[in-house]
Amino acid sequence: MFTTTPFSAWGLKDELQAGLVSNGWEFATQVQKDTIPIALQGKDVIGQARTGSGKTAAFGLPTMNSCQPTGELQALILTPTRELANQVAEELNTIQGQSGLTIMTVYGGTDLEKQARALKKGVDIIVGTPGRVMDMTERGHIDLTKPTSFVLDEADRMLDMGFFPDIMWVIEKMTGREQTLLFSATFPQEIIDAANEFMNEPDFVLTNTEKLDIPPIDQYSVRIGRANKLWVVGRLLSRMSEEDQTIIFTNTKRMVDLIVQRLKKHRFDVEGLHGDMSQNQREKIISNFKDGNSSVVVATDVAARGIDVDGITLVINYDVPDDVDNYVHRIGRTGRIGRKGEAWVLVGRDDIPQLNKIIATHSLEIVSSEAPELPDGISRDPVKKQEDNAEAADVFGMVPIRLVTTSMSKFAIVNEITTSLKCPELAVGDIVIHDDHTVVEVHNKHASLAVRSFNSKGIDSSIIES
Repeated sequence: MFTTTPFSAWGLKDELQAGLVSNGWEFATQVQKDTIPIALQGKDVIGQARTGSGKTAAFGLPTMNSCQPTGELQALILTPTRELANQVAEELNTIQGQSGLTIMTVYGGTDLEKQARALKKGVDIIVGTPGRVMDMTERGHIDLTKPTSFVLDEADRMLDMGFFPDIMWVIEKMTGREQTLLFSATFPQEIIDAANEFMNEPDFVLTNTEKLDIPPIDQYSVRIGRANKLWVVGRLLSRMSEEDQTIIFTNTKRMVDLIVQRLKKHRFDVEGLHGDMSQNQREKIISNFKDGNSSVVVATDVAARGIDVDGITLVINYDVPDDVDNYVHRIGRTGRIGRKGEAWVLVGRDDIPQLNKIIATHSLEIVSSEAPELPDGISRDPVKKQEDNAEAADVFGMVPIRLVTTSMSKFAIVNEITTSLKCPELAVGDIVIHDDHTVVEVHNKHASLAVRSFNSKGIDSSIIES
């Protein structure tokens, strides 16, 4: 994935170069090597590159290089989703160093007035979704005549989601536009036709054929509800030796903070790493980890890019990554230079389709496993397992319970549950009596108590896992 071309080869602003160095970014990926020199000349670029190839920095570095921290809008980056907008903004903030640029996300589903007040304070670069950018422009909070740089990310997804009329509306308003960078994994004819309309003799960068290397490590998945993911993490960390190092990956900055807080509460020595931290904080955490002074880091994908440590023996995917390629980038942190490595992914019911997609895309062999046993000498779990039936519940919160009985009528079952548990009849759902057992639905809030109550009365019962 990485080339031998250093970022220092292109004469980027000192602040950007320092930001790259502080995050451990030394060599460019292929798409960065092909795109950045052209974009720095002010030319329009059409790039074919998938998520995970480094394309955010490919358009982000030349864009930030052309901006000054004036508080006046100079660049607009459009993405198809709020999640991608956050990811792009996080990466730009991570690598801008002391540039002082104000980079703001603008997307729907958030307080409009709060967003308007933030825009009024001044912004240099906006990363947003088409609908909210249009809305804020029509309300007078964004002046699209100001920015000279325009980036369109994941154009094929924009097309699939029906955003192209909105994009053309935005482009027509950008009368001061001098440079356009467009990236897409595929190029349907509609995108090519549109690009010919609004781009000025663009250069093409094609790097989509790049194959990801799958490290030769052991990979495992554990089917577990969110309430007990930390229990599994505790067991995995308890198996580490003093020389081992671990990265725990999650999809959001908030989850990084939450996991660090909870693991520290359980007396684990961990550090968190994400884009909202100051440059000095990130630099110190990465340096400590590289020097072996810390053994566990919880990080988002973007923040972890600067971590290149041979001693990492364990990668834990606390969240299944949203992008299929990011899984391979994550697990590639371990198993370096012939060392033994393991990667574990914690999978909830809703994560199964995404994990199957990851497995199919990269032909991976991920062994379905139970949570690992505690190592010799440790008799108590570092993190206590919680009672959690959410994985077995349907969308209404009803949990199916199997009763080894056919002698009780439906009325008797409802009466037994409501009387013993002192709960309303609404807590009991469908009841189906089979030849050798009965299935009764009980709300998640009361399901475990119902099982205990039936068992105490000699009626064998258990929750039916989905």
